[in-house]
Amino acid sequence: MRLKITKSKNNEFLAIIKSFRVGSKSTSKIIQNLGSMKQLLPLHHHSRDEVIAWANDLALQLTREEKANQEEILVKFSQSKRIPLNQVNSFNGGYLFLQKILSSLGFSEITRHIKEDSKIEYPLEEILSKLIYARILYPSSKLSSFKQCDHFLEKKDFDLHEVYRSLDLIAEKQDFIQSELYHHSLKMIQRNTNVLYYDCTNFFFEIQEADGLKQYGKSKENRPNPIIQMGLFMDGNGYPLSFSLHPGNQNEQISLKPLEEQMIKDFKLSSFVVCTDAGLGSIDNRKFNNFKQRSYIVTQSLKQLKSHLQDWVLEKDHWSLPHHKKLYSLDEILSEAGKSLFQDKIFYKERWIHENGLEQRLIVSFSLKYYDYQRGLRQSQIERAMKMVDKQSAAQPSNPNSAKRFIQENHVTVHGEVAESITLSLNEEKISKEARFDGFYGVCTTLEDPIETILKINKNRWEIEESFRIMKSEFKSRPVYLRKDNRIESHFMICFIALLVFRILEKKLDETYPAPVILQSLRDMNFKEVVGEGYIPTYTRTNLTDKLHDVFGFRTDNEITSSKNMKKNIKLTKKP
Repeated sequence: MRLKITKSKNNEFLAIIKSFRVGSKSTSKIIQNLGSMKQLLPLHHHSRDEVIAWANDLALQLTREEKANQEEILVKFSQSKRIPLNQVNSFNGGYLFLQKILSSLGFSEITRHIKEDSKIEYPLEEILSKLIYARILYPSSKLSSFKQCDHFLEKKDFDLHEVYRSLDLIAEKQDFIQSELYHHSLKMIQRNTNVLYYDCTNFFFEIQEADGLKQYGKSKENRPNPIIQMGLFMDGNGYPLSFSLHPGNQNEQISLKPLEEQMIKDFKLSSFVVCTDAGLGSIDNRKFNNFKQRSYIVTQSLKQLKSHLQDWVLEKDHWSLPHHKKLYSLDEILSEAGKSLFQDKIFYKERWIHENGLEQRLIVSFSLKYYDYQRGLRQSQIERAMKMVDKQSAAQPSNPNSAKRFIQENHVTVHGEVAESITLSLNEEKISKEARFDGFYGVCTTLEDPIETILKINKNRWEIEESFRIMKSEFKSRPVYLRKDNRIESHFMICFIALLVFRILEKKLDETYPAPVILQSLRDMNFKEVVGEGYIPTYTRTNLTDKLHDVFGFRTDNEITSSKNMKKNIKLTKKP
């Protein structure tokens, strides 16, 4: 800040001004009017030199206070002055926490290597990072994301055609990007590659014609549209590891082996346990992971076991509790006294089985909570099925868990004659057969670890399921409107990086904040720019915003953050 003296014909006027830049132009604004020389002379022994010395000292003091963040800034607004046309004056700063994580993942180095290798001139790092922040905070089309970049604190410096060129490039480099992200992540987070979780989901397209990766298949959302399948590996600490895409008409079981082989090669992994659900636990996948230092834990469908194994599962006796020598019976567990005593307990039995050339350990658990849950769920489905029977209207079940599976069609009368019309009734035999397995849960493994360890590992599969939910619901990764396969691959590459960044953010907070709450807080962290002064937060300060600032080591929640200090914050978030 400095003193400015404006001369008139009969007087001089003094003011403290501050210079600053708006884009490439330099300008200034008045910080404090000091008055005229005639007014100030009587206060300073009628000495002009003394007035000027006092004013310079004041300018110096205000400068020091500003540097010490102690200056009280007075912002003036006019009721008669209109805001500039088409000028954005509200900006999001929540992305800065995401930027800090992305920088720590070596994203600058990764994109620089791709840029040099591909000999491109456009700002690849800026484009991709902005698309990742937009996917997390304002999920929409690439065109909308491009426009949304104007609302980040840092102005974009790229054109729309460069965005699409970048998408083509990251599809080509997706294996390299995944590998480098993994290796850089080892420096900032604790990876647990002793246990790897794998699962598949699919995403639908708002089109009718199947083509390339977009093929008709079994949609997990029962949509009559072409789909694409994604296979995702997650480590034992809940961080995404790697992903791959497959045509929608391909059996998801064959997706595991190629991606696992790619990780073994790129990530230099050799010793781990793969944990999957029953749908991905084919004999081929089990045999592939029953090799050298690899093993598996697979959810086992008890209804698909051979009859002699089902009989063993349903035997009432010989149930154990961890660290207890006593054996229990199901009659004792399901008695009134047992329901009170064993409500939170998990009982188990185990045996080794040898089938299809594979020797594995079958562990079956029984839980009263799971028993009550399954019975309650089935009862509500039966009630829905009964309403359909009363109305005599029901189509074929669209999925194995539909209430329609309990309805049977009757084509003959009670006298054995061919019926003139089809009637519907409850399939009591199917209901009874299904109810036999209430409360039971099975896994197969080649590990010889304690049962509670194996069941705990399997229980944590919920995190990979939640990752898919975040991608679909919060990041709005579907429906997909892209048509070219390479653009589709780049779209999911951005979604994968966004998921990794967000999962790291969640765990850094070290508290149980639901994903929607965290995301909404980041989206709400907006600032009103006061040109030449700084940024006024317009968001509500909460325990969560305090936690974010404490964890990441910078603050944006003062009443106003000067432009200089905001630039320091931005610079800090770009350091690896």
